Amino acid sequence: MNQDQVLDEFRAAGALLEGHFILSSGLHSPVFFQKNAVFMNPARTERLCRALAQKAEAAFGKIDVVVSPAVGAIIPGYETARHLGAKAMFVEREKGEFQLRRGFAIQPGERVLMVEDVVTTGLSSRECLDAIRGHPGELLGAACLIDRSGGKADIGAKLISLAQVSAPAYPADQLPPELAAIPAIKPGSRGLAT
Repeated sequence: MNQDQVLDEFRAAGALLEGHFILSSGLHSPVFFQKNAVFMNPARTERLCRALAQKAEAAFGKIDVVVSPAVGAIIPGYETARHLGAKAMFVEREKGEFQLRRGFAIQPGERVLMVEDVVTTGLSSRECLDAIRGHPGELLGAACLIDRSGGKADIGAKLISLAQVSAPAYPADQLPPELAAIPAIKPGSRGLAT
């Protein structure tokens, strides 16, 4: 699956939005990838995650465990793990830090891949990778469906993606006038009360 086909999947799902969005990172952008519009379609999710699994296996070799950050990346992490024949786990926040919980454990010698949905600044990815590094096993790197940083996000590990897009993102006090003129919406889940 090439980059245009990946973006076409997002467009067909109505998941490539334009407007004024506040991203999970706190940055503002005229582009938002509403990945849940993709994930509600199992066939579309299967196609994308099969392609991600193939690309990950080509880049990293055999993968035993896939770990994803909750909540947004649980579905693509699980589906990618299914195509790899790997275990699927996720980290979730406990006292503000990502932790493996629910009986999840990485065993010594297991080859681990972190799977994300969309990477912007790489903050969630870095936090997830730090949590993985606290366990035995071999951290191979990371994979995501969309890297909206255009390859600029430094997550502290090798990152592969199905699509690499240079989507602009701005601090709130540095908005271009055309973006500032549009009311902002925050469609992501980070910071929601639980």
